[in-house]
Amino acid sequence: MRKKIVAGNWKMNMDYNEGIELASGINRYFTENPLNGKEVILCSPFIHLYGVASLLNAKNLSAGAQNCNDHKSGAFTGEISAAMIKSTGAAYVIIGHSERRSIYKEDDALLALKTNEALRNELKVIFCCGEILAEREKNIYFEVVKRQLDSGVFTLTEEDFHNIIIAYEPVWAIGTGVTASPAQAQEMHSFIRTLVEKRYGKKVAEDTTILYGGSCKASNASELFANPDVDGGLIGGAALSKDEFCNIVKAL
Repeated sequence: MRKKIVAGNWKMNMDYNEGIELASGINRYFTENPLNGKEVILCSPFIHLYGVASLLNAKNLSAGAQNCNDHKSGAFTGEISAAMIKSTGAAYVIIGHSERRSIYKEDDALLALKTNEALRNELKVIFCCGEILAEREKNIYFEVVKRQLDSGVFTLTEEDFHNIIIAYEPVWAIGTGVTASPAQAQEMHSFIRTLVEKRYGKKVAEDTTILYGGSCKASNASELFANPDVDGGLIGGAALSKDEFCNIVKAL
């Protein structure tokens, strides 16, 4: 039975005290309102990570990072290794977010190295894939997502792939207020699950959690999550509000 998950990606927002206040409020809410099998992940900036990981004690509530370096250690000023992330108590890391791909020019080969390094350090990976608007308009979005998954995670052994969560991000819907329709989300999620089945078999495909990321909020979460192949969300802006974020989790 695959996990139902909502992950909050705080991006580069909030100072340390604001982040701890938000995490504390979310932790308190899910202590009083148990998740009952669902999982929630708070992916904070690195500066918050140890503090957030230390205070979370509600069942099925975990901390995650937003990125990691592909090297074990060394002369990489300003970078954070997977081992450092693991040492904070965090359990997850986002790899391949569209902003890392577009702004920082992280390509498929680099993301595969980062994924392998994260797995070597026993972190679970939220691996992002998705097309930009031009690729959607050219009707090549299936090819784009297949290439990203082939290069990024489909080289893994079945054992390692069990530690992968896939997040589909229609890049044209991130931060724009435009959301993929429930039908568009289901179409891509079903396609991704079919790719997983072709690579690893039906059982692994059925067990793989696939999240939707792209302007998901409390007002549209129920409709998106009602799709059979949408197993939760990777939430951006709405994750910065305790009430909005918790209502998205309730929709799951």
